Amino acid sequence: MTRVVLPEDSTKEISDLIDVLISLFFESLPRRDQRNWARVYLNGLVRTSGKKTIRNIAGTGASSVEQSLQQFISKSPWDWTPVRRSLARHLERTAQRPLAWVVQPMVIEKAGDRSVGVGRQFVPQLGRTANCQQAGGIWLASSEASFPVEWTLTLPGPWTSELLRRRRAGIPDTARSLTPAQDAVHAVQRMAATWQLQRRPVVMEVANADLPQTVEAFTLQDIPFVLKVDGTLPVSFGGAGRHKPGPHTAPARELIDSLRSQRRVVEWTRHGRAEGAVTLLTSAGILTTPAEDRPVPAPPTPLLLVGAWTEAALMPSEFWVTNIGDRPLAQLFLLAKLTDRVALDFTETCEPVGIRDFEGRSFRGWHHHATLASVAHAARLLSGGGSTADPMTLPTPTRYRTPVTPTPAAAVLPPRPLIPGQSARREYIR
Repeated sequence: MTRVVLPEDSTKEISDLIDVLISLFFESLPRRDQRNWARVYLNGLVRTSGKKTIRNIAGTGASSVEQSLQQFISKSPWDWTPVRRSLARHLERTAQRPLAWVVQPMVIEKAGDRSVGVGRQFVPQLGRTANCQQAGGIWLASSEASFPVEWTLTLPGPWTSELLRRRRAGIPDTARSLTPAQDAVHAVQRMAATWQLQRRPVVMEVANADLPQTVEAFTLQDIPFVLKVDGTLPVSFGGAGRHKPGPHTAPARELIDSLRSQRRVVEWTRHGRAEGAVTLLTSAGILTTPAEDRPVPAPPTPLLLVGAWTEAALMPSEFWVTNIGDRPLAQLFLLAKLTDRVALDFTETCEPVGIRDFEGRSFRGWHHHATLASVAHAARLLSGGGSTADPMTLPTPTRYRTPVTPTPAAAVLPPRPLIPGQSARREYIR
């Protein structure tokens, strides 16, 4: 991709902001020299052209600069979690307060086999097998901007089962081999439990096989969610009430298509584009299937399945499962489309500050680099100013006007959808 070189006056403004951010986010680093090297690295991520490797960031300076940066990133034992938590809390207090926590997968293709977590694996985002690292970012996203605040690095089996490889990469004893989705769910759970952030809906794409465990994990912690699923997902519906037939099971695509007569038109503006778009939406109450590995079967969870058609499409093309029952479909759709906001900011800001560029081999180094790249991303966006509009309110589509009740300050889980089979679609279509 083309690397963006900022004008000198812009980088000076960002450098001044970085000094402020160091005092805000890096107070957990015990030594002054550590905070100084964090400043050097952050300025390098913002100002250096080309790939943001430690050698390029050190530039033509003394070799001791490169050695010190290498020590700070790959070997110094500072904890990245307090820095990420401080960044997230700061963003909650700024004009960029988020509407959702968006999980964005990140694939980093590699030529060799030494980088931590690398391996030949099938990557759904690429549609093929690749030699790569699979990571995930959790982004605080509003309609105006989005910021990565937490990262996961998926470890294929050999990286946790082979003791020598594990020791060389400095992988913690607590790290396990999970799927990218499981890593993301665990990270969200930790954020919800310990970061003291206002609870927001989690927006992410989930494979059909991972859906039961994901729903169960978020439900246990009362975390609202909007999960993008494949149209082949088998869903159960109907059967609630004495005179209701069922329950029945059908693919999500077939169930949504059977409700095409109830579609509503939504006109909206795509993130990063001036032109509008038209989408048709409908929904159905469904029941989840409990996770297969649960020792004691749990009762099915009532959820809402949302389906979308593009303006000219004959069949629905996008599907989401959610436990949010008190928002109009248009607002749920706009929440789901925050993934487009994240994808735009990833391409325009996060990649230019080098999020994929770490060439070290240690688990600690990868997370240190990802943390500093997140702060550099925030510096780039915050230095450019932000919207002063109320960040707690989703934009209302030009059609499908709906009165919106302001979100209360306290974090409250939205009510669950009606039990499938019950009436009153006005709960969703007002």
